[in-house]
Amino acid sequence: RLLVAPHSLRSRFLELVDREIQHASLGREARIVVKLNAIVDQPSIEALYRASRAGVRVDVISRGACSLLPGVKGVSERVTVRSVVGEFLEHSRIWSFANGGEPDWYIGSADLMDRNLDRRVEAMVPVEDPEARARLTEIIETTLADDRRSWQLDPKGSWRRTEEITGVPGTCDVHQELKARALAATIAAAAPHRAHVGLG
Repeated sequence: RLLVAPHSLRSRFLELVDREIQHASLGREARIVVKLNAIVDQPSIEALYRASRAGVRVDVISRGACSLLPGVKGVSERVTVRSVVGEFLEHSRIWSFANGGEPDWYIGSADLMDRNLDRRVEAMVPVEDPEARARLTEIIETTLADDRRSWQLDPKGSWRRTEEITGVPGTCDVHQELKARALAATIAAAAPHRAHVGLG
């Protein structure tokens, strides 16, 4: 079940994309989200274009290089691409597939680049723990909601700040939001212990 490059990682990614296309063709929930550092692998990009044309919503969060163009008529109209530049170095790799309402989640080390998929040992692992899945959902949803530190790629290959696109000052900074949630969770987890030893 562990996806390992250079043996099974790309082929399984392509299978998962094709599965979303099948779900879309049957009227089921179909969506793909990939968060990574770079996406330049041609087979992977062509698969995501196919998915878009088939009715699958595709959200790409790519910190760096991205050879996939969103919003191109007849090619990638259901694709969005954004990058977050802020306090922290965006380095996590997360895949999400709606799978007809039974989502699959993966985390790991691999970017969708031929060097990673063909010439390195990289791995992605499925995530089944409900708490971990909820945390991944929170990270993805908050990142996609960011309108303060995010940039969006347009069909011509130019990056524009989300604030410039919306025309209003941003209110959601994903890094600040996730820091605040982590701090709140830490305080909540420590509260029973503090009460037990008479500190709170």
